Amino acid sequence: MTIDWFILAPAAFFAGMVDAVVGGGGLIQIPVLLSSFPQTAIPTLFGTNKVSSIAGTGAALWRYARAVRIPWRLVLPATAAALVGAWLGAAVVAWLSREAMRPLVVAMMLAVAIYTFLRKDLGQTETHEPRPGDAWRGALFGLAIGLYDGFFGPGTGSFLIFGFVRLFGMDFVRASASAKVINSATNLSAIAFFASHGPILWAVGLTMAVCNLAGAQLGTHLALRHGAGFIRKAFLLVVAVLIVKQLHDLL
Repeated sequence: MTIDWFILAPAAFFAGMVDAVVGGGGLIQIPVLLSSFPQTAIPTLFGTNKVSSIAGTGAALWRYARAVRIPWRLVLPATAAALVGAWLGAAVVAWLSREAMRPLVVAMMLAVAIYTFLRKDLGQTETHEPRPGDAWRGALFGLAIGLYDGFFGPGTGSFLIFGFVRLFGMDFVRASASAKVINSATNLSAIAFFASHGPILWAVGLTMAVCNLAGAQLGTHLALRHGAGFIRKAFLLVVAVLIVKQLHDLL
C-alpha cells in the first residue's frame, strides 16, 4: 500500500486546527482518506478518521479545560445521553435511508447560518449561568445530537456549538469547549464500533493523529486568543461549507 504522507499529514493538521475551533474536521480528513485509499472498505477509513480525530479533540479539550470554565453539571449528562443517542441513531439506519435525512439537514443548517448571521450579538457574551433543570435539558439535547450523529453525522460539532449558545446562554468560546467533551466521548464510541466491524489502519490513523493533535493546539490557541468573534466567523464559514457539501451530494 502506497501512502502519500505529503497529502495526509497536512490534511490531518488542518483538520485538527479547524475542528478545535468549530468542528468539521471530518470534512477535510474523510475525503482525503477516501481518495488516498480508494480500494479500502468505508468502515475501515471511517474508523481510521476517528483515531486521528480523537487525538486532536482530546488535546483541544485539555487546553480549553485549563482556560475555560466548563459547566460539567450540564455537559456530563448531555455527554452520557449523546452516547446512548449515537447507539440508537446507528440502529435507526437499519430502518431508514440516510439520504432521507439530507434535505432536512440542509434546511436546518440554512436556518442556523441565517440566524447566527442576523444575530450579530449571538454568542459574543454569556447571557446566563446554568439554571436549575439545565441538566435535564442538556441530557435531552445530548440525546438528540447523539441520535443525529449516530444516524447521519455531518455538522454534529456545529449543531453542538449552536445549541450550547442558543439554548444554554454560553458564548462561542465556552460552547466550543463544552462541545469537545461530547465530541471526545462519541469519537471514542465510534472507534470501538468501527474496530469491532472491521480492521482499522492503525499506522495511518496514529500518524495522522500526531498531525491532528498539532493542528488542534494551534486552533485552540487561535480560539482562546481571538475569542468569540473569531469563533463566530469560523463557525459561519464551516456551516456554509457544510451546506454546499450537502447540497452537492443531494443534487
